[in-house]
Amino acid sequence: MPVDLSVVLCSRNGAAGVDRCLRALAVQTIRSHLEAIVIDDGSTDTTSDVARAHGAIVVRHGINRGLAAARNSGVGVASAAIVAFLDDDCEPESQWAERVLAGYDEGVIGVGGTILPSARPGFMLDYLKRYNPLRPLELDLAQSDALPYRLYLYIKRQWTQADRLDRRNVYSFAGANMSFRRQALLDVGCFDERFRFGAEEVDLSRRLAQTFPSSRLAFVPEARVVHHFEPSLRDALRRSRAYGRGSARLYRKWPSVRPTFFPGPVIVLALLVLALRLPAFAIAALAVPHALYPQGLRATIADRRALGLVDAYVQLAQELCEDVGFVEGLWRFRHLVAEPRTERIRTAGPGRRPEQMP
Repeated sequence: MPVDLSVVLCSRNGAAGVDRCLRALAVQTIRSHLEAIVIDDGSTDTTSDVARAHGAIVVRHGINRGLAAARNSGVGVASAAIVAFLDDDCEPESQWAERVLAGYDEGVIGVGGTILPSARPGFMLDYLKRYNPLRPLELDLAQSDALPYRLYLYIKRQWTQADRLDRRNVYSFAGANMSFRRQALLDVGCFDERFRFGAEEVDLSRRLAQTFPSSRLAFVPEARVVHHFEPSLRDALRRSRAYGRGSARLYRKWPSVRPTFFPGPVIVLALLVLALRLPAFAIAALAVPHALYPQGLRATIADRRALGLVDAYVQLAQELCEDVGFVEGLWRFRHLVAEPRTERIRTAGPGRRPEQMP
């Protein structure tokens, strides 16, 4: 029987997560219209055995090749016209697949959905719920690469109180819950396998927008998956550093894209240096993060939970790690061949066709 949706699940040493995710796929409302494909990216555990026990199609890489290469292997064996991607720490809700397919209106080339943080109860879970790191990138990113405009978007994001829950067109999805038309992926050469982790989705979205300027990426909030985070600060900082390296790779490939380098850590570091001469600046260094990242302070006032005051310092640490990763990546990927400079594409918004920007 022909299938409507191929679900690609990439994993390296994630047997338990693969088992959980495949169990969730087995109870989808349109299960008979799905095929599950597990890419074992150089695992040394029982990932492949677990996947076969669930009846999934299994592709095994003899060595770890990275997330982009694993996803491409999934696209290569997929038989459906729509290919969705999940991570092995994700658990889709029972109507997820149905809602993903329902999002493919005319002109839609990709559909993504909500990613809900889950972990052991505690500060880090509450923090991740307040500052979900796996939100889509909004369409306003395509409006301008000017530094003042990007700074405006950055500040606007810091003062946004909650995730948007409306259906809308977006700039890029988070990789843990996204799908695309298979032929479109093939037409743009799929994922760039030089991107082992971080920014591969943004790179793909940019190439899709350039190749199919009248297409749209649709965010469908009802298509939800639960993302099982490791609830530790160390893991959060590790991810941030990896995202920074991915941003550097993206910048090396697309020099016209503004580099992602956060100003907050630089400001606080400058204040700490000044505090060596005038101790009063140390107080400013402690206060400035709350002005830069005000959501934690607001949560503390609203909910009377003192731990919200820690939020600003966690965000500062994450941005510092992203900056460190970005600098590392600039050196590591210094020989990466850049794409030819082309006109930027303004992605279509509601009721508007895309157009080449001057």
